[in-house]
Amino acid sequence: MTRIRCAIYTRKSSEEGLEQEFNSLHAQREACAAYVLSQKAEGWVLLDEPYDDGGLSGGTMERPALGRLLADIDAGRIDQIVVYKIDRLTRSLSDFAKIVDILDAAGASFVSVTQSFNTATSMGRLTLNMLLSFAQFEREVTAERIRDKIAASKKKGLWMGGNVPLGYDADGRSLKINEAEAKTVRALYVLYRQHPAIRRVKEEADGLGLVTKRRVAPDGTPSGGQQFTRGHIWQVLTNPIYAGRIRHKGQVYEGQHDAIILATDWDALQKRMQEGAARVRKGRPRGSGKVQRSGLAGKIFDETGNRLTPSHSKSRIGARLRYYVSHRLIAKSGEGGTDGWRLPAPELESTVADLIQRHLTMPGVVLTLIPDCLASDVAQLQDRLQKVLAAGTPDRILEFPARVDLAPGRMAISLDRVELARVLAVPNDRINLELLAIHAPFRLRKRGVETKIILNGKTRPVDEVLLTNMAYAHAWFALIKGGQTTSEISKATGTSKRRVQQILDLAFLAPDIVRDVLNGNQPLGFTSDWCLRHTLPSDWDAQRKLFATL
Repeated sequence: MTRIRCAIYTRKSSEEGLEQEFNSLHAQREACAAYVLSQKAEGWVLLDEPYDDGGLSGGTMERPALGRLLADIDAGRIDQIVVYKIDRLTRSLSDFAKIVDILDAAGASFVSVTQSFNTATSMGRLTLNMLLSFAQFEREVTAERIRDKIAASKKKGLWMGGNVPLGYDADGRSLKINEAEAKTVRALYVLYRQHPAIRRVKEEADGLGLVTKRRVAPDGTPSGGQQFTRGHIWQVLTNPIYAGRIRHKGQVYEGQHDAIILATDWDALQKRMQEGAARVRKGRPRGSGKVQRSGLAGKIFDETGNRLTPSHSKSRIGARLRYYVSHRLIAKSGEGGTDGWRLPAPELESTVADLIQRHLTMPGVVLTLIPDCLASDVAQLQDRLQKVLAAGTPDRILEFPARVDLAPGRMAISLDRVELARVLAVPNDRINLELLAIHAPFRLRKRGVETKIILNGKTRPVDEVLLTNMAYAHAWFALIKGGQTTSEISKATGTSKRRVQQILDLAFLAPDIVRDVLNGNQPLGFTSDWCLRHTLPSDWDAQRKLFATL
């Protein structure tokens, strides 16, 4: 008789009731275990490992227990998943298709205790798809109803929950004024009328001892009562709730709560703040309060001798992006068949500055630069050069090159003899011309619209942040196997539950990927920030294919 290893998966969307001695997860597991026992004659064997996701939505695959379950299926340790109902596994049709693909690849299947389905047949899959389509439809309709109800309630001026703002206490579906905190709100508005600059308002508020709202979380954790940040002050000054109004999705409606600030005074202050912001923008360079210099302007050329010209564009959020572009691309803009260089300015400038700094900090560089240098002068000249390099900004170091030449796979930097002589306080003709040339092979790595300049042979530093998060992932995974929930880990570590779930993905990395991270050889695009925006596949081969694109 063939032995069929069964794993029970349970899930509950909310955390309500999970603290009870016998909760929904226990009930699901008990029903599934009884069903597996009833199939003992068919060779079904229940595995001891629990796969329980408490307080997690079925609309996402980002669930620790589900991740472990799929990983164990890939590893061949499970033959069949047993669930109480199909929607315990997933409520998303697209996620269901992914899970079925994983099961098919591993030769596994799943069974619903309350619904008779066989995923091995086409009719069974059709029925499952229909059922899951309705489950997904139900979830989306419910979300739409909730959003519509919130929008309709806010149009009526009702308070629909969330963090209660400074100056108010919750009062059912409305707010009531907290006079002690309202004094702080009024004081901030008065301070801005007296000193129409957020920076000055913060200084004065700190001097008066004004602090943020004190709050106590449901678990008893206190927060607030701190000095105001400039961002917090700006939020208080621009929040229409203090004028007796409710804001929702860019629209403002009359509220049913009392105002702390007269509506006419609030409107006048908004107009004053907008006028002040317009004056500041008018008096400074476009796009930023800080002028961004192109330190290699006029110094950098491509393999044809064509100069690379500083250029810029803007991202979708309005951030200014600087580039160095072959002049022919600008001169023949719009014409087809013209090729050239387009490199990110910060990346190129950083690479050139790094090459120069490494070149001028080599042992014995002064003796090589000035062959006739007296031994008694070496230490003084070395100290003079190192002070400039250590204290100099990238812009300052970019004053050293006289010319930078780019060609496919190689970069040549010619240092400015006059500038070096000036820094060392020696005559120009004492500088050795041979040491003024720096040659470095490099390659370009494109990732989406981003271009990275990678110097050949340059050792990359180990990503300490990524390593730390991987250590957290394994530690938290051990706690989960010991019976703790993500909510308990979140509370104990002071980390949001979503962040805990995101980091847990790192506990399931392929061994060779872990080794690459330890050695600093992981793909350039694989960072902790990338992990925040993407979901890691549990399949190791899928991970390797994904990382090959980063």
